[in-house]
Amino acid sequence: MGISLSKGQKISLTKEAGASLTRIIMGLGWDAVKSKGGFLGGIFGGGGESIDLDASCLMFDDGGNLIDVVWFRQLHSKDGSIQHSGDNRTGEGEGDDEQIQVNLNAVPATVKNLIFTVNNFTGQNFANVENAYCRLVNADNNSEIARYNLSCQGEHSAMIMAKVYRHNGEWKMHAIGDVGHGRTAGELLPQLSPLL
Repeated sequence: MGISLSKGQKISLTKEAGASLTRIIMGLGWDAVKSKGGFLGGIFGGGGESIDLDASCLMFDDGGNLIDVVWFRQLHSKDGSIQHSGDNRTGEGEGDDEQIQVNLNAVPATVKNLIFTVNNFTGQNFANVENAYCRLVNADNNSEIARYNLSCQGEHSAMIMAKVYRHNGEWKMHAIGDVGHGRTAGELLPQLSPLL
């Protein structure tokens, strides 16, 4: 089990993984809030509301310029180093509902920052989301490096989760945890600029 990240925390991915890291996975999982209607509420259509969270990875160069975005409308980075598992629109099922896999060795040298975001495409705020988490996994041995709890029950519809960045030849991670508003990662771009 990895460390539980707190907002603003910075970690060395290599040190936390205990080995040289070549591939990481950002996993996102959630459940819709269950209705409070009980048995009768279930009979009369009071079931849990559909929640569609979306994981995205934005790639930036050293100058803070956006190079590429991997999300449900583009499942692969143009260079092939980052791959999205596909859109899950309900959060149903166990484990990660969406995953973004990054081959760190294949990320072009021109890319300095990878920023991972979560947006609620259906527009509800995070008070309607249960059991939401984002985690970083060492894909080489399937061990969890770090986990971030998303269910902060706030009035926001998006979160800037983390930045994975190059520093002195190694990959590091900055747990950001900033809240935002927007149905897609593109709507968060003004908020991302100061983080680059």
